[in-house]
Amino acid sequence: MLSSLRTGVQGVLRAASRNIQTSAALQHDSLFVHRDTPEDNPDIPFEFTEQNKKRVDAILGIYPEGHKRGAMIPLLDLAQRQNGGWLPISAMHKVADLLKLPRMRVYEVATFYTMFIRRPIGKYHLQVCTTTPCWLRGSDAVLKTLVEGTGCKVGGTSPCGKFSISEVECLGACVNAPMVQVNDDYYEDLSIEDTKEIIEKLKKDEKPKAGPRSGRFASEPLGGLTSLSDPPTGPGFGIQDALK
Repeated sequence: MLSSLRTGVQGVLRAASRNIQTSAALQHDSLFVHRDTPEDNPDIPFEFTEQNKKRVDAILGIYPEGHKRGAMIPLLDLAQRQNGGWLPISAMHKVADLLKLPRMRVYEVATFYTMFIRRPIGKYHLQVCTTTPCWLRGSDAVLKTLVEGTGCKVGGTSPCGKFSISEVECLGACVNAPMVQVNDDYYEDLSIEDTKEIIEKLKKDEKPKAGPRSGRFASEPLGGLTSLSDPPTGPGFGIQDALK
């Protein structure tokens, strides 16, 4: 009896162990925990340029006393732009000093938002959206074309130092999928040929035409308007005669 029970329990455990599934360990290409490196450590001084100091004053002037910490994200963005597109820890310390905040408060923000790049990147940051709408419209092929055309792996920088590629979540241009963000510009409705053209122009430091590549304006329907196609009606339309 005990032998049969033991055999049955062992069988159940073996079956349960076979059904256990584990997912692969994934690693994000953003840096969330600081480690000192030769190019990013607290001993490297950071100071805003004279022109950016004026911008700092203008940004701080927007916020009333007691609420200056609201300027943290604009100041971090300004520091990142001045530093060639990435945010060193010394710049984070500078922002903390300006806002009279503990450094930890700045660390929390700079490591939470992926818009802040915590490692040196290339001159052109290629952010490829691979969320469902873009994926259904061929973002995998766009990403492959960028990798092959720049010699840059996802999450890395090209050997020439000019390109960095990141795979990102929705960038808010779903109607114009697939799309790629290059620095501050959106390139939408992309084909493989469009992607190749963008790469070649960037290699020559030429600025490709931003926006949709399908010929439409912004996110209007590809086949023409499907609503609001008639001129708007005038005042009083639809009101009963007795109320006119």
